[in-house]
Amino acid sequence: MRAAVIFGLGTVPAALKLFQADSKTEWLEGLPASSDKTDAILIFGGDGTLHRHLPALVRLQVPVLVVPAGSGNDFARALQIRSDRDSLRVWRAFESGNIHAQSIDLGVITASALPEQKCYFCCVAGCGLDSIATSRANQMPRWLRAHGGYAISLLPLLLRLPAFAMRLTLEDMKSKDEKTSSPGKRTMLAAFANTQFYGDGMRIAPQADFTDGKLDVCRISTMNPFKLVCMFPTVYFGRHLLSSKVEYSKAERVLIETEIPLDIYADGEFVCQTPAEISVAPRSLRVIKPA
Repeated sequence: MRAAVIFGLGTVPAALKLFQADSKTEWLEGLPASSDKTDAILIFGGDGTLHRHLPALVRLQVPVLVVPAGSGNDFARALQIRSDRDSLRVWRAFESGNIHAQSIDLGVITASALPEQKCYFCCVAGCGLDSIATSRANQMPRWLRAHGGYAISLLPLLLRLPAFAMRLTLEDMKSKDEKTSSPGKRTMLAAFANTQFYGDGMRIAPQADFTDGKLDVCRISTMNPFKLVCMFPTVYFGRHLLSSKVEYSKAERVLIETEIPLDIYADGEFVCQTPAEISVAPRSLRVIKPA
């Protein structure tokens, strides 16, 4: 077996020694040019590292194993991989043929201003309060981002209650259904989820399934500051859906339009500004995960 290895920011080649021990795999460093001579790709890093390589990974269609080593590891969390030891156990099972790669969905963002450019994301895309918090967290030292940086950035914003005029048009391509999500409501946050988690463990989309061919759309309208601060901890458990201020639905494609251009972030990275279309690329990434 031959495996390529990608090291993200802050990771070192020494991290590979754990996987090389008692292994007959031939290891190659860097993204392969083609899939002909590579059986798997190991990525040492977080959501941002994976995000930057998604176009190539989709093109190559080589099974990917994530070793969580970034400041945000929500995609690994969604795959039920919490540590390098978890990744090692999964890799050993894959090497021995006891588990096989699985194809999962990705999200796709297409900015209206640049329709020819498509950006893949693996976890969650967000607009509004989320984007402001992510932008601030990205300016923090890496060690702080890895220890609650997103939550630290978000908390002060909860008291300011920024809200935006936002129109979401949700489409189901198979049934040809189209509906507009509460266009008159002022929106604090809109999240478009391929997986359950973002913001280092926040379960923003507890019903998300990366094999169902749909995005989970979570929209939070403006509310009383006290209620918002009380609701914030419940996001880690998915209980924010109990609030009447939270709309939750599924769609294959969403058109997002805002009164003024707003930033859209995905996997913790800036992508574009509104207006934009967010959709699903079904079964477009092959991953190695626990059975």
